[in-house]
Amino acid sequence: KQWYQRRVAITAGECVLLLSSFRLISSYSCVIFFLNMASNRAEKSGLSRDIQKKLEAKYSQDQEAQCRAWIEEVLGEKLSNSELGMHNFQQCLRDGQILCKLLNTLNGEPLVKKINQQKMAFKQMENIEQFIKGCKIFGLKDGDIFQTADLYECQNMSQIISTIYAVSSFASSKGYAGPCIGTKIAEKNERDFDEATLNAGKFVLGGQMGFTEGDSQTGMSMGKTRKVVDM
Repeated sequence: KQWYQRRVAITAGECVLLLSSFRLISSYSCVIFFLNMASNRAEKSGLSRDIQKKLEAKYSQDQEAQCRAWIEEVLGEKLSNSELGMHNFQQCLRDGQILCKLLNTLNGEPLVKKINQQKMAFKQMENIEQFIKGCKIFGLKDGDIFQTADLYECQNMSQIISTIYAVSSFASSKGYAGPCIGTKIAEKNERDFDEATLNAGKFVLGGQMGFTEGDSQTGMSMGKTRKVVDM
């Protein structure tokens, strides 16, 4: 009887282990399936194709060259593909490692604690997602940041360049002493006026309120008023 009970317990444990392994394999298979769907996306058509063409038309190789030179200068290393072009630039940044290193260098302290070195698709997309989260902590707004598919699937590379410019602008405003590109973010400039100056300003009419000197068109009417009559 004791031998039978032990055997039943062992069999139950084996079933639990087998079920857990099956669930793990099933989850992993689902992830691989959806990643394969993303990497083998069907060609767009109709309105989606027109939108994609407009997004690609916005891409500027001059801005790409500036971003390339700036990234290489900040990191002190060359990008993997030195040839200009939207798809070539995407291949340089697709695994997310360069972007994570760039953000950590500009911040001084690592915003991305762990950068995945694996070549698996979901690990590379995890790097991109970590970069996006780091950008929000760095101070960028949601409208300044691209989506993961924009980079990994080369959906909107012009937005990638816009994000790089925004990262550079915020870095300069946070005191980064290295080279920067893009526009400089305006700094706060408070001014204190005495009471006499503030009171004098109350009696000054701005140009938006109209011309207050000389002749005006007061009392004039051009033509007759339009009357609507039921026929």
